[in-house]
Amino acid sequence: MMTKTIEVEVFGQRFSLQGEGDEAYFHKVAEYVDAQMRTLAKQTRTSTPTKLAILAAINVTDQLFRQQRGEGEIEMDRRAQLLLETIDQHLEAPPG
Repeated sequence: MMTKTIEVEVFGQRFSLQGEGDEAYFHKVAEYVDAQMRTLAKQTRTSTPTKLAILAAINVTDQLFRQQRGEGEIEMDRRAQLLLETIDQHLEAPPG
């Protein structure tokens, strides 16, 4: 796949991104970051775009870490259930 330049706008600033893949995906990512920054701008007294961008990055990273931790817990639950089913099958099996 070929790298291309994609123009996006976040919090009133235009950025040129280099990437491969669907252009719509990059716009969706930029829109998400823009929404995070705009929400923070309404909720906080922080006025500089740099501070808002850092707070948005912290929030997005927190969301990612929480999701990863949640997926890890789901995987552990799935494995535990599989082990319990395997144990049950062995306990129910006739000896011999």
